[in-house]
Amino acid sequence: MISVLVLTKDEQVNIEGCLASVAFSDDVLVFDSFSADQTCALAKAAGARVMQRVFDDYGSQRQAALETGGFKHDWLLVLDADERVDEELKRELLSVAAQGGQGMAGFRMRRKDHFMGKWIPRATLYPTWHLRFFKLAGARYEARTVHEHPVLNGPVGQLRGHLLHYSFNKGLVEWLQKHKRYAELEGREALAMLQQKIDWKGLISVDAGRRRRALKGLSYRLPARGFVRLVYMLFVRLAVLDGWSGVRYSWMISRYEAWVARAISKVKPDAI
Repeated sequence: MISVLVLTKDEQVNIEGCLASVAFSDDVLVFDSFSADQTCALAKAAGARVMQRVFDDYGSQRQAALETGGFKHDWLLVLDADERVDEELKRELLSVAAQGGQGMAGFRMRRKDHFMGKWIPRATLYPTWHLRFFKLAGARYEARTVHEHPVLNGPVGQLRGHLLHYSFNKGLVEWLQKHKRYAELEGREALAMLQQKIDWKGLISVDAGRRRRALKGLSYRLPARGFVRLVYMLFVRLAVLDGWSGVRYSWMISRYEAWVARAISKVKPDAI
């Protein structure tokens, strides 16, 4: 009923837990970027198919998986290796697929991000909606290096269940290194948005994807981007109520935003 796609690169710490959470699927593809650890062996042992492709960027990698994955079913669930499907979401996914999608081309779901052993909703801007479950027919991924989204032919609904996200399973150092890479990629995408007008109507759109993009387009123009993000997280979103884990995570995200600003500044002014 449901196929599953998981992108991986050196995810031996995460892959078994991820695949266990989607054991309801008989068609799981691990699309690997030539891991140097035991990711592929563990995935095969868990019953998943494994394909490999040299990584260039996230949009291209996901699109390549759609084109070459040979999925068995009409509906595709897309996960990262450090994510898990909770029980409520599992029931919803199976119900939607059994009913043919209820007239929808895809569904968004919320994610619960964990840090230092706890869910930190305020520090991670919960709820944010992620389009991860959709009909394969006509679907494609937009050409973005990072924070890519599928483009679908039809309306998009929402599910009540959650993805559980454990992005620190590989350690704090790895998280920081990964986000430095993300910042470089996002800096390139930011340049394209800076050449466009601010989508003011998008800021109040009911479409969560459009609203998020509009907010990003506005934020790229703010001075002291990292500091502004820290103040917003701590005193507007009240991340302080998440305790020390929320404060620490907010600081790390503010550093990420500063890295993005630095990546943008590396480009000559006449390129914007």
